[in-house]
Amino acid sequence: MKLAILASLVATAAAFAPSKTAESKTALSAVDSLDPSIGVTAPLGLYDPLGWLDPSKDPASKYATYHASFERRRAVERKHGRIAMVAVVGMLFHNADIEFPGYLSKEMGIRFSDIPNGIHGLFSVPLAGLTQIFFFCGVCELAIWPATNYSGDYGCGYGRPFVPNVLEGEELKYKLDMEINQGRAAMMGIFGAMVGEMVTGQTLAEQVASGNMIGYGPP
Repeated sequence: MKLAILASLVATAAAFAPSKTAESKTALSAVDSLDPSIGVTAPLGLYDPLGWLDPSKDPASKYATYHASFERRRAVERKHGRIAMVAVVGMLFHNADIEFPGYLSKEMGIRFSDIPNGIHGLFSVPLAGLTQIFFFCGVCELAIWPATNYSGDYGCGYGRPFVPNVLEGEELKYKLDMEINQGRAAMMGIFGAMVGEMVTGQTLAEQVASGNMIGYGPP
């Protein structure tokens, strides 16, 4: 069952991958990660329901330039998408009962395997552990991967260790489209999983196993 859950969610994420047919056929000598065309793929195309790409309709235009407004929102979208993708993967691993060995807190006798799955696991982590997570996120946000870097390029490469991580042209455009779209899918996915757990009192794995998806199946 756990493998079925994992396979179904991987297939769902793959459905959000941009189609190569939607890419421009012309060679792209340089791709700007802040280009508004990044993430504009079929079937949604350009998603701007409030029309904020038009500076005259953007409420932030009174306080910042068009580029500053868009760049900030795109940087926030990208970073939240990356965090959501990590959250979805972590949720799948924890729902499959794959945890680190050993103790989370040896003094308190709490093992990693003692932390329950789902949202309630957060309240089982000792205060010292939550404090460490908070400060680690702060260091990443301020120093390692600063929020002021709107490009999203933190020198970490493209997930291909031990080989040159230099992408350009259509390949880079495809990867940037994929990151934005799968980040969007992950944000919806983790939000849906949290809402479903609050409604049903069951984790995603428990909902799938019982057929009680977001309260609309049998109890």
